[in-house]
Amino acid sequence: MATATTTTALNRMLEPLSRSLSVEAARAIVALEFDETLQARIEELADLCNEGRLTPEERAEYDGYVEGAEIVALLKLKARRLLADRVGA
Repeated sequence: MATATTTTALNRMLEPLSRSLSVEAARAIVALEFDETLQARIEELADLCNEGRLTPEERAEYDGYVEGAEIVALLKLKARRLLADRVGA
């Protein structure tokens, strides 16, 4: 998982993007979900990680998913804040 410093840096980097979102785009971001196949793969890798059985290739793949999920979570947070500010929803 990203450190607090990394999260803060990502948050700052994504701020200009979030300010430029339309209400429609913000709603689409909030509704974004990973498809079932991807979610199953992430869960499989998480289980292997918890068991200490990831190969180096799987570790790189899993780390990429974790980093990607952190970015998506920050975008969703920013989109929710934008919606709350603009439409009170």
